[in-house]
Amino acid sequence: MTSTALPTSTDLLLHQRDARGVHRLTLNSPDSFNTLSEAMLAAMQKALGLVADDAQARVLVIAAAGKAFCAGHNLKEMRAQPELAYYQKLFAQCTRMMLSLQNLPVPVIARVQGIATAAGCQLVAQCDLAVASDTARFGVNGIDVGLFAPHPACPWFATCMPNKPWKCC
Repeated sequence: MTSTALPTSTDLLLHQRDARGVHRLTLNSPDSFNTLSEAMLAAMQKALGLVADDAQARVLVIAAAGKAFCAGHNLKEMRAQPELAYYQKLFAQCTRMMLSLQNLPVPVIARVQGIATAAGCQLVAQCDLAVASDTARFGVNGIDVGLFAPHPACPWFATCMPNKPWKCC
């Protein structure tokens, strides 16, 4: 089955759709461990809108290039603008994207091949299903840099992975 690159594809986010209606988003910023930069969040929001508008869409698969699935927010961007207004804008942008993902009319599958930390772990948790390789690792370690986001993913971890020492809530 062949797939077609869609107009929402950028260097940061590859968007393909095959004839069966399978959409695939590939986070494509391996040098930054596929962080959720402002540009990545904008590209994802645009792509999710395209998936939502596709009446023939059957499923969305989110994958990543490189050894990391997603390391969460781009801390370099955040440290460059240490102002409350910037953080509020960034977190609102991330919240919109996560809610758009959750509200898609098709199942969403995270294909996790590497580390998913902080908001990257939240990205996985927002999906309907996560398929993880044996090299996948998960962490909610934003607290290490003074960030703590009590997001909706916390109950998921406690319920679905009760034998792990989750400390996010």
